[in-house]
Amino acid sequence: MRAEDNINVIKGVGVKVADAFSKLNIVSVKDLMLHIPKNYELYEEPSALSEEKTGYKVALRGRVLNDTWFMRKKGGMTLNKVSFLTGDCKIGLVFFNMPYIKKAVEKEDEIIVRGILSHDRFGLHINQPAVFSLEKYKEVENTLVPVYSTVKGISNNAVRKYMAEAFASVSLKDDYLNADELNELGLISFPEALRALHFPRDYEDFVKGHDRLVFHEFISFLLPVKRDREASKYSFDKPMIEVAETVRYIESLPFELTDAQKNTWNDIKNDMTSGLCMNRLVQGDVGSGKTVIAFLALLMNCVNGYQGALMAPTEVLAKQHYENVKAMAELFPDAVRPVLLIGSMSAKDKNEARKRISSGDANLIIGTNALIQASVEYKTLTLVITDEQHRFGVKQRESLADKGGNVHILVMSATPIPRTLAMIMYGDLAISVIDVLPAGRLPIKNAAVDFKYRKKAFEFILDEVKKGHQAYIICPMVEDNDNDELQNVIDYTDMLNEIMPKGTAIAFLHGKMKGSEKNAIMDRFAGGDIDILVSTTVIEVGINVPNATVMLVENADRFGLATLHQLRGRVGRGDAQSYCIFMSGKTDQKVKERLEILTKYNDGFKIADEDMKLRGPGDIFGIRQSGEFNFRFADIYNDSTVLKKCAAFTDKLLLAEYNERMQEVSAGISDYDIGHVDFRTI
Repeated sequence: MRAEDNINVIKGVGVKVADAFSKLNIVSVKDLMLHIPKNYELYEEPSALSEEKTGYKVALRGRVLNDTWFMRKKGGMTLNKVSFLTGDCKIGLVFFNMPYIKKAVEKEDEIIVRGILSHDRFGLHINQPAVFSLEKYKEVENTLVPVYSTVKGISNNAVRKYMAEAFASVSLKDDYLNADELNELGLISFPEALRALHFPRDYEDFVKGHDRLVFHEFISFLLPVKRDREASKYSFDKPMIEVAETVRYIESLPFELTDAQKNTWNDIKNDMTSGLCMNRLVQGDVGSGKTVIAFLALLMNCVNGYQGALMAPTEVLAKQHYENVKAMAELFPDAVRPVLLIGSMSAKDKNEARKRISSGDANLIIGTNALIQASVEYKTLTLVITDEQHRFGVKQRESLADKGGNVHILVMSATPIPRTLAMIMYGDLAISVIDVLPAGRLPIKNAAVDFKYRKKAFEFILDEVKKGHQAYIICPMVEDNDNDELQNVIDYTDMLNEIMPKGTAIAFLHGKMKGSEKNAIMDRFAGGDIDILVSTTVIEVGINVPNATVMLVENADRFGLATLHQLRGRVGRGDAQSYCIFMSGKTDQKVKERLEILTKYNDGFKIADEDMKLRGPGDIFGIRQSGEFNFRFADIYNDSTVLKKCAAFTDKLLLAEYNERMQEVSAGISDYDIGHVDFRTI
């Protein structure tokens, strides 16, 4: 058997199974071996019961106290319940649609149960627990069992079986890092790492495999980024000078720029008049005033006689930017001629916009990724700005920049990344930081509470709605799921419609909806037609509603602090006092400490630093924070030690004497595509 062979060479993989695997993009034996587990079940030793473990998966040893009983629930669902004594505590075990459990679990049986410990008015219980005999649990105790992405027709056990045969029969290509490099970096080889991840001997073995794949993702990302920076110092062949209009625009603003904004604007002016192409990141906290700086750059570009484009991540945000730019155009009608180009426009309006762009009649173009379509031609494009830049791939930025030859590139991000890590991740860009909020902005009032506060939270939201304001409620799930502790958007909306007064306009939003549906909902919310918007984190960027004053985040412990801070940034954008409520069902001290960081600080950069101190390195099973880079395994917070090693190694490869080695490493990286989707290729 060879790695390149079709997967049907594996014993037991027939036509139907091979077809099912193809839906996972697994066609060859190598594809299977690179199918990395999405999670692991850690079968820990049975522990003593503690309310501190509420909300967590636990393994408990105990005795069944009574025979199971069942009742029929709404919709035909059956419910079986049994009392279970563990230590000297009694808890309930609840089974849904499992009538056969009556024969499997009988009175006086001594068993081990495993599931998420919950607490409500009926006391402690575990819903839908896994049940083991003492002997069966002993077989898996203290082991990590991989959990794979599967489709209908392939179980997790089947994947593990086929994986074992593949690893027993196939030798993968040697690592692209040599033995000396692996030793220097403290890493195991890639083939060894794959074996450790699919068949971990213990937790330490898993960590070694994990760190090697993390390094692989980081080097896949960093090497081309740093190479781009070396090649990005192009001369700018179109003269650019400072202009008086930018001073007049600043004077027309109803507020004074902060010192941080002024410093950032000076950085941009110096870049644009330097004779070299600007490649700059403006990293500013939510509400810090990055957009006005972008408008100043666009204005300066227009007055110099060139075209500039601003690409936003959502149509709603693009339209909001366009409305603001039109106000600027009224101040300078001879210099600024804006146009909007987004996917939902009619064919007629798109054609008209494209004509204005290609002729040069429009010199300030606002849009989404519609701006980089092949049909869009620019006459004198010299400035490209991307808002919430991590939502776009580097390739998308390059596609837009390529439409103008050598152009100035300005990217903006509200993601609070500590500067030491930002300098590594944005290695192809100079960095300006806006770390001061505009004067007069009321700080958001925050509270971290448990589920018992939910009724009061609803009453508070309703009071704000009666005042004419609006509210967001964030849930981690879209639909009903096996974990009854996790709130989902669909059921939550139904529940609100039942308990809120008639006339309260409630709607939901999630990432599985069509783009047109999402845009329509966000437009209605921005227009004030919706009082309460129940959503997943899809609203993290792309919507600006100054009238929204309350953000309630359900299961807040399920999100990283960076994400929670980004979500909080959706409120506090108007003159009214705003509030954010972080609600969690978990009671342990670590969760409380993390959420208290958000109640103490409104500064995203301070939050990021404090979170890193609290978490420390190596928290592999912790909450992923840096989802904005869309790594599959790596996390710049949890894996900052590996990231710094990787950055130093890529710097070494970029030295002239290592050019040949760099080419070898680059070629080797492509041999091991582990299916991550980093923002360079989106």
